[in-house]
Amino acid sequence: MRPGAQPQAPARPRNNVSLRQLALQLRAFIALFIVFGFFALISDPFLKESNQIILAKQVAINAVLGVGMTFVILTGGIDLSVGSIVGLTGMIAGGLINEGLILSPLNRVVYFNVWIIAVIALGLGMLVGLINGLLITRFNVAPFIATLGTLYMARGFAMLSNNGATFPNLVGDPALGNTGFPSLGRDSFLGLPYSIWIMIALALVAMFITRKTPFGRQVYAIGGNSRAAQLSGVRVKGVTLLTYVISGFCAAIVGLIVTSQLVAAHPATGESYELNAIAAVVLGGTSLAGGRGTILGTIVGAFVIGVLRNGMVIEGVSSFWQMVITGGVIILAVVIDQLQQRIQDRSAKL
Repeated sequence: MRPGAQPQAPARPRNNVSLRQLALQLRAFIALFIVFGFFALISDPFLKESNQIILAKQVAINAVLGVGMTFVILTGGIDLSVGSIVGLTGMIAGGLINEGLILSPLNRVVYFNVWIIAVIALGLGMLVGLINGLLITRFNVAPFIATLGTLYMARGFAMLSNNGATFPNLVGDPALGNTGFPSLGRDSFLGLPYSIWIMIALALVAMFITRKTPFGRQVYAIGGNSRAAQLSGVRVKGVTLLTYVISGFCAAIVGLIVTSQLVAAHPATGESYELNAIAAVVLGGTSLAGGRGTILGTIVGAFVIGVLRNGMVIEGVSSFWQMVITGGVIILAVVIDQLQQRIQDRSAKL
């Protein structure tokens, strides 16, 4: 040691911090392993192939919604309207199948092929998402308020589409060329229902977008610091608007899947779906403050909720206790998320 030099303190070990951070980052996988293992041990029907397919179909609904919600939450926003979009798009699809498009001035009724009906429903979902995005980016309405308003509007239009009644028996008529709609929700490919394949395809595309494209990096940048992102050249309003369009698109997909599975459209379909989607995103490790999270985490979060509910139903747990337990799991996930953020902030200062 040179004369006058001050002795240096030994470097602080970071192994414990690193292991703690790793455990927090993998918490969704750990939770899924624990919950799945628990029900596999106590319930024989849980591991049956038929139940696993039912479970995956249930998870696919929340996962698809969660993918769209992840884009929104990564920017620091929220979308409460997705459940109502599910109901609205289902009712529009049901109405077009059973009653067609009534052209009063021409005194004609036009019936569409189911593929065209699907495109119309998807376009409607994207339109509602576009309205959400415009309210938030152009009129500076808080995301919570803007999407709460469209939640009520979309649900109201769903009710008005058939005066609150259901469109039943959506099998179509061969003479009208609009048959085949139930296939989306009931048929399968290579032993897996179409809804599961849709979930897989959508998740892979979303993971590619978030990891490999400029748009994905911009979404994270906006959630991390929107002002800094804007100064660096990111079109914050345009990117944010597009995330809500994506969310509306995903909600419309779910509307078509659920309506097809039921072979009927009910205006109340999709109620509370937005809460399930947000829960899947949070359980998957996405921060509600934005800027941190993954699509894969959301998919795992959806499986955690699905396995938990499926196992409780098989074991005969009261639906009231199911709500209590699910709510407790969500609160625990948020608490752990805050703990992770504190540890990361503390590590950055070391």
